[in-house]
Amino acid sequence: MATPFTNINPFFILFLIAFLSFNQTLARQRPISTTSLVLGMRHSRSSIRSPVSSSNSKKIPSQVLDLMEPLREVRDGYLISLNLGTPPQVIQVYMDTGSDLTWVPCGNLSFSCMDCDDYRNTIINPNFSPSASSSSVRDLCGSPFCTDIHSSDNPLDPCTIAGCSLSTLIKGTCPRPCPSFAYTYGAGGVVVGTLSRDTLRVHGTSSSPSNVTSEIPSFCFGCIGSTFREPIGIAGFGRGPLSLPSQLGFLQKGFSHCFLAFKYVNNPNISSPLVIGDVAISSKQNLQFTPMLKSPIYPNYYYIGLEAITIGNNGIAQVPLSMREFDSQGNGGMLIDSGTTYTHLPEPFYSDVLSVLQSLITYPRAKEMEMKTSFDLCYKVPYTTNAFTDELFPSITFHFLNNVSLDLPQGNHFYAMGAPINSTVVKCLLFQTMDDGDYGPAGVFGSFQQQNVEVVYDLQKNRIGFQAMDCASAAASQGLHKI
Repeated sequence: MATPFTNINPFFILFLIAFLSFNQTLARQRPISTTSLVLGMRHSRSSIRSPVSSSNSKKIPSQVLDLMEPLREVRDGYLISLNLGTPPQVIQVYMDTGSDLTWVPCGNLSFSCMDCDDYRNTIINPNFSPSASSSSVRDLCGSPFCTDIHSSDNPLDPCTIAGCSLSTLIKGTCPRPCPSFAYTYGAGGVVVGTLSRDTLRVHGTSSSPSNVTSEIPSFCFGCIGSTFREPIGIAGFGRGPLSLPSQLGFLQKGFSHCFLAFKYVNNPNISSPLVIGDVAISSKQNLQFTPMLKSPIYPNYYYIGLEAITIGNNGIAQVPLSMREFDSQGNGGMLIDSGTTYTHLPEPFYSDVLSVLQSLITYPRAKEMEMKTSFDLCYKVPYTTNAFTDELFPSITFHFLNNVSLDLPQGNHFYAMGAPINSTVVKCLLFQTMDDGDYGPAGVFGSFQQQNVEVVYDLQKNRIGFQAMDCASAAASQGLHKI
């Protein structure tokens, strides 16, 4: 979830960062053509992103073909490559359905990230250099994007902050750039920078004429100079005006992804397919669709309703109403979020799920691993090269609204924490409890549990579809697997 702030002052930012490091809470067109986009991603990021309340969407001109790009899997999420500027600079950023802003680190020497030691030895790509792009410009204070990033209902506010005269405010002719902003994420991350515009290049699908590359002029994004716990840029896939699908003109269409299994992390030869446009939502008769729930406080993000979780053949954990309904303050629902690695469930429901699993699993607990990690249920199990080793654990099925059931694929619940020792391997349940179940979403359906599942965001019909699938095979069929 992300929240923008205005009137930035260095002392306020230092205070904000200190506060967030102590208190980490969850938050996080002109006529559109009938064509699509396919992109590729990588896997990374383990913190929860919570949605941010923002103003109503604006329609943005676009004549983009259906798109397809590869998603590279890295440590905690999935990376998409952005081709920005003239000449193009390739910047890899996380795909995040739980936020709107697309931003990139700016300045090879000036960009700084506080509390990013975990990534110190992980250099994914160079930063964006605005000075090296002949088409790079600052966004103006009168832009609707500037109004949105500053969370203002009054379009004159950003230009007032920028110091425009009253006459230019009235005439709408103030030439001053959009003021700097701070954008925060629910797990405590903060990014500070400015709004920029530049040319974005995207690739058409194989069904598009000649698999063409399309240029999107004046694409608006955050040019970020400093961050707290956010070392890598983000492509926001929410429904707000600044999001990537919104600016490409696909808010009335949709997108789909098929995340590779965790074993492909950092494998440069295979990518997850990300498709945007008509191709993403057409010919999906085999999928089960559950309705999107519209959050009254976070309308730009994707919520679904969870009715039950079935564990094995007999164990059934009943889900609280908050997982499929919103309260009078707008809290509740289950956020589906590619920017959160693990599924999070509220208490006491989370503990109920653990209790059912413990009653069905007879292997010895790995208490030492539970102490070392943030996972609450770890077991020592016999190591085998059998591909069906995960059948040693009971199956877990999520039941969503509209009678939609998703059996989690093998490896999406218990996962090995390291190499086997003496023919034994430790596997942990990769679910976690919500830190603050009373504010924002009641639960989060994370990207790890979406592996080897085709997930379709049908924005035209406001529904989300699921279908278990071998995503490596899907990547190969899309030409995203290098032999």
